[in-house]
Amino acid sequence: MVDVNTPPTEPGQPGTNDLEKKIGAASWALFFIWIGAVFLAAIPPMIALLGVAVIALGTQGVRAMSGLRVEPFWVIVGLLFVLWGIWDLLPFTLPLVPILLIVAGAALLASLFKGK
Repeated sequence: MVDVNTPPTEPGQPGTNDLEKKIGAASWALFFIWIGAVFLAAIPPMIALLGVAVIALGTQGVRAMSGLRVEPFWVIVGLLFVLWGIWDLLPFTLPLVPILLIVAGAALLASLFKGK
């Protein structure tokens, strides 16, 4: 178990934790296995997206339980894959990606005008 009182080093920096490397390697391995299974079994895209989300969010959950720093980027990516997978399961006629791009652009513009 990792000592939670000792802050982990940044990934890729000297002294990076072996556990961190193993978790990263395992998550990439699961990702490639999942994508291979998706192609072999002709799994529907929305289920494939939810599987990738489970891997991304599960990896961050393991990192948190191990006392490692949770990577916000991968949490956001996982949540977006969950949203995208659920969006495809529901009877919406609007495509999700253009809506997300508009929201992201609006958020960036709003941040320009927001005071520091």
